[in-house]
Amino acid sequence: MSDDEDDSDEGEDLGQTIEGHAFSVDPTHEIEEILSDLDRLLKNGDVASALADKGINASLALLGSQALAAYLQGRKEQAAEDFLAVSEEISDRLALAGADKPKLN
Repeated sequence: MSDDEDDSDEGEDLGQTIEGHAFSVDPTHEIEEILSDLDRLLKNGDVASALADKGINASLALLGSQALAAYLQGRKEQAAEDFLAVSEEISDRLALAGADKPKLN
């Protein structure tokens, strides 16, 4: 048997081995690490100040991050409550900001 034939046989064996097993990916740990890093950043005074300069409330962003974490952990009721709170607060703030602007006719 030539070297080329040996290589093709090895490829077939490898393919059969892979096809014979069910592989799954569980990114739970990686996602939790990223969200934890985000939470730490949002709690950092310098970051919160920089966000505030852009009109972004770090506490609301933190609650949104925690809502996402709850959803990804399967705690859907908690996630829904937190997302609703964030949504309502942002909407209220937008309405207040719009009311403060003079209306041009």
